[in-house]
Amino acid sequence: MAKRRVVVALGGNAILSKDASAQAQQEALRQTAKYLVQFVKQGDELVVSHGNGPQVGNLLLQQAAGSTETNPAMPIDTAVSMTQGSIGYWLQNALREELVNAGLTQSVATVVTQVEVSETDHAFEDPSKPIGPFYTREVAEQQHVEHPDYRYVEDAGRGYRRVVPSPKPVNVVEADVVENLVDNGIIPVSVGGGGVPVVRVGNRLEGREAVIDKDFASEKLAEQINADTLIILTAVDHVFVNFNKPDQKSLTKVTVPELKQYIEEGQFAKGSMLPKVQAAIDFVEHTDHGQTVITSLENIGEFLASGEGTIISKVAENATK
Repeated sequence: MAKRRVVVALGGNAILSKDASAQAQQEALRQTAKYLVQFVKQGDELVVSHGNGPQVGNLLLQQAAGSTETNPAMPIDTAVSMTQGSIGYWLQNALREELVNAGLTQSVATVVTQVEVSETDHAFEDPSKPIGPFYTREVAEQQHVEHPDYRYVEDAGRGYRRVVPSPKPVNVVEADVVENLVDNGIIPVSVGGGGVPVVRVGNRLEGREAVIDKDFASEKLAEQINADTLIILTAVDHVFVNFNKPDQKSLTKVTVPELKQYIEEGQFAKGSMLPKVQAAIDFVEHTDHGQTVITSLENIGEFLASGEGTIISKVAENATK
């Protein structure tokens, strides 16, 4: 297989499940690194991005609990940058360890990444991005009493989570830095948590209280660095239609028009699979040669060996299975 430039987007929930301790998250990333290094072994240029929904939500809760007049909690944009640093620190060390174990010499570097959004994005008036832990309805109602400014919604049947504004990315500010690192054989960890949301005010970049969806930010980065493949990792090996129904069907090779039709049918959950599918479509539509793959971390070996996963392209090629 020819060398490709690959952006792999990890979900925040792949790093943190039930145990929020630093030790548990570092151990999860060591396991993740074993899968990611497979791309490097076959000669691909690897760029890693990651979510931070659970981590930034937990950090905001910790800050709110300990906030005082003389030691106030930091705003969301700063909390995003803090989790970029902490997760990047864990991930670059995990990758470095696995690279050395495999006899590889590449370096890994985390880029604290700013992502430009529009000041007039309607998302600022309609918070929709879930962050932090899942709650029962009763606990979410109590959290709302304690934090009246917080908004909680039911998230894909899994419980209630806090939601914050999630504007669409228009530019990855440090994309040129990421591209320079890749060109020099270095593996970048970038757009962590979707990047720090900023707006351009004259020559200044100002942070905003929001969390950008990491799949849309990863797509924008993949565009800007001329990636060949965007791989969005999730909990399942394939995207499904009629999910959890008797006529459930996995999608293997699928075209953009087919996916748009499935979106119109309401096939994908708004808080989970829908943004991944929309980001996949964006990358394919905005590049001449690119393809998007949606699959699980555990399926990476099968994807590399036989192309197993949901592969999105512009034109039909045995469209669906």
